[in-house]
Amino acid sequence: MIFKFFTSLKEQEIKAKRERLYRVAYSWCNDPGIADDIVNEALFKALKTKTELRDKKRLDSWLYKILSNCWYDYLRQKRPHEQLDNVVLLDENCPESCLQQHEVVQQVRNGVALLPLGQRQVLTLVDLEGLSYQEVAEILEVPIGTVMSRLNRARKLLKTELLNSEANMQKSAVKDGGHQAVTLRRIK
Repeated sequence: MIFKFFTSLKEQEIKAKRERLYRVAYSWCNDPGIADDIVNEALFKALKTKTELRDKKRLDSWLYKILSNCWYDYLRQKRPHEQLDNVVLLDENCPESCLQQHEVVQQVRNGVALLPLGQRQVLTLVDLEGLSYQEVAEILEVPIGTVMSRLNRARKLLKTELLNSEANMQKSAVKDGGHQAVTLRRIK
């Protein structure tokens, strides 16, 4: 019965089915050669297992299911495998990311601590607390021009300190081979 169905299909109907399958396969892989191979494999499997189709009305869904299975087979066999060592973690809360963030915060705190008191006050009130120059001038009882000049000097000094700190970290990382030096000792 099914064999008669496949043999009774006109060549145009089969061609139309093939074109639709190809469009779907191409939309999945975006490669004409791969899409053609997947469709050919799907049609080959469909003709090979034509007796499994019981209802002629379900021909399209049956063919798409076979096409989908062929696509998954292709992905399992042909997809290049990537080394896990090369995978970049995207989770922002991973230990490495938290450690880097902690190190940056610590560098900024150390840099701010090195600033003279007046510059440190202005920098923290403006940049960390988000106060306006006028509000800072009133709090510290200094002219607004003094606030602006202290802030400018503080930012320049902090930038210099952070760049020096980063350069020192890179030098020590290169000296240690990219790893922190660990000293082992024997305990008796």
